[in-house]
Amino acid sequence: MILTISGNVKNTITIDPGVWIFDDRKVDLHTYFSQERKNHQDQELENLSRAWDNHRKEGANALTNGNQVRVSKKELLEKSYGVPFFPFLENATPGEEATKIIFKRSTGDDFECSIEEAKEAILGFSKEGKPLKEDGPIHFYYRDGSNKDNPVTNINNIVVV
Repeated sequence: MILTISGNVKNTITIDPGVWIFDDRKVDLHTYFSQERKNHQDQELENLSRAWDNHRKEGANALTNGNQVRVSKKELLEKSYGVPFFPFLENATPGEEATKIIFKRSTGDDFECSIEEAKEAILGFSKEGKPLKEDGPIHFYYRDGSNKDNPVTNINNIVVV
């Protein structure tokens, strides 16, 4: 269930979607696409700004990344979750000439999109409380939810080109 972001990147990133269940950035896929929200880049910048402000208030003794685990076992066993792709792509640092992302699929028919589309994507990692073992480990959703009923499935690697 491990995959990588590789290719035209400064840093190859290894991802384990199984740990995303504890990530504060996770979103409920049943409600996410019906809500109005900022784009992921602006949201990530706002989150970093808030973390910096909190760090300055609390002082240098606060050695935390701000990702506090708050989990409802009932919700984890019932909901379907995804995470924004943007922070992972940014950490990989795509090359300046990179223009698209290829989502490698175990079915052989890879999915391609522009970097701009990928930055706004949501990566689904659980369905009704279960990891995506049959057609995962991740699913690709457009930010606008246009494919929420038919996500790109069977993604097992991500290549920046």
